[in-house]
Amino acid sequence: MSTPTILVIDDSATIRKMVDSHLSQEGYRVMLAPTGERGLEMACEIEPDLILLDHQLPGTTGIEVCRQIIEFPQCQHIPFVVSSTLRKQAYVEYMDVANVVDSLPKPFTPELLKMTVANALEVGAMIVSSQSNGTAVPEVVGETDQPALAGDFRWLGLREVIDFLNNGRKDGMLEVETERNRICFFLKDGRIQGVVSPSFDAAEVADQLPASMKELSPLLQFTMSSGTSTQVDGLVELMDKKVLDPRMLRTLLRHQAAVLTRYCFLNNPASFSFLPERTPPALLGKAAIDSCLASILVDGAINGSPNDRSSSDTTVGWVRKGLRGQNLDRSGLSAKHVQLLSRLDSTPKNIAELAADTGLPCEEATLVLEGFLLSEWVETKVVTQSRTLLAYEPDAQSANVLRSVIEDANSGWTGNVVRDEFSLQLLLKRKSPDTVLIAVGGEHELDLPEKIRGESMLNGDHRVILVAPAEPSPPLADTVRSQNILRRPYASADLLKVLDNSAATTTAAGPEEEPAMDIVPAETLDSLGAN
Repeated sequence: MSTPTILVIDDSATIRKMVDSHLSQEGYRVMLAPTGERGLEMACEIEPDLILLDHQLPGTTGIEVCRQIIEFPQCQHIPFVVSSTLRKQAYVEYMDVANVVDSLPKPFTPELLKMTVANALEVGAMIVSSQSNGTAVPEVVGETDQPALAGDFRWLGLREVIDFLNNGRKDGMLEVETERNRICFFLKDGRIQGVVSPSFDAAEVADQLPASMKELSPLLQFTMSSGTSTQVDGLVELMDKKVLDPRMLRTLLRHQAAVLTRYCFLNNPASFSFLPERTPPALLGKAAIDSCLASILVDGAINGSPNDRSSSDTTVGWVRKGLRGQNLDRSGLSAKHVQLLSRLDSTPKNIAELAADTGLPCEEATLVLEGFLLSEWVETKVVTQSRTLLAYEPDAQSANVLRSVIEDANSGWTGNVVRDEFSLQLLLKRKSPDTVLIAVGGEHELDLPEKIRGESMLNGDHRVILVAPAEPSPPLADTVRSQNILRRPYASADLLKVLDNSAATTTAAGPEEEPAMDIVPAETLDSLGAN
């Protein structure tokens, strides 16, 4: 049994909202079109079971729209109900159109609307598929609750709105409008109890059901409604009599919430309204999922389309993201997924590291992080392979230059700067840097690199850079030995140039080769210093 689809073509926003409000509560899927042109497009696309057509439309009339629609072969079977304040003056024009099966004079009551639609559907065609937009605020007979909070998503995101309601522990319904659908989030104490959509195609939700849940797909025609009906009341009665297991229904509702919520986050929602007086459908009251937003988005990532990011990509790192006002409610998350989140901090970690830490498969870890990414709990960063530098630099100004390079996250270098020989020798015993930078100030310091190398603190994998004074003494200039020389005073750009040159030379030579230590004559040293 499929859910009947009603297409409403009316230029009055209040009429569209009134019809949507009352028909969706009866279990119908209601599609809304504000113009005849849009109605024509939607009728050909979705082939509704019934079209509720306004006679007076911008730039055209209902009779013209009706005739254009039924000219398409796929629409020839669709029945029409014409609505107008002109009554007999308008309806006489439709007498020779076989598809017009009834009329609905304005203003009309909800009861007359429901009765007219039910009668007209007896001659309607079966539903194919559809999507639409619109809101549920009646106009003609009484008024429904006014939204306590409303706006668009130009300056804030859906995550921020839901976090605000969660932090405030609000009850009610948050209705989100995308380009073609309306998604309703029912909240209690700020937590999501269920997500429904009277306009979303239930077949799309059913397609993503796990194999073990496929037999539950017929229930989606009831669980997707934002209101109630006699069929929904029957399901509630079955649960009350313990004929239907609420746990089974809760699993279906959680999957439905995951699909609809992920759809909202991936399809640029346009606007929202929060109605604090709207109570959830009876089904949600019996089988509420009571979960946080992140938990639902994680489910949506796991059950959704395959992820295109390689789980073994070591160039992508994940870090924890902290935002002011962010809600960190973890209800509904599994212990393993909470553990994965706890492993993240400000230092980027790739999927392989995180999977190993938590015992999760790489694919599952990737999908969980995708859910956290949509909820803005985490973010990705490019992981750079940093090289380590150990520097001995007694000069305070030059030491500051070294520290600025090491502390710059984009420099590609990390390490330590010391200002005495003992600290240098101590760190060399504990660490194995890629490059060692040693400042020499005179003949008594000239033997320091050889002394360290002689004590096996340096090996063939280390690259040595010597820092020479601006005007070295003649004996020092004649005997200083190294492939890489830096002359004081130097700036960050000079340092990086020599560092990168030393790293490139080491890579070219290979880790097994001892770096050459050629004697550099004074004139060569002078020219290097000038550069």
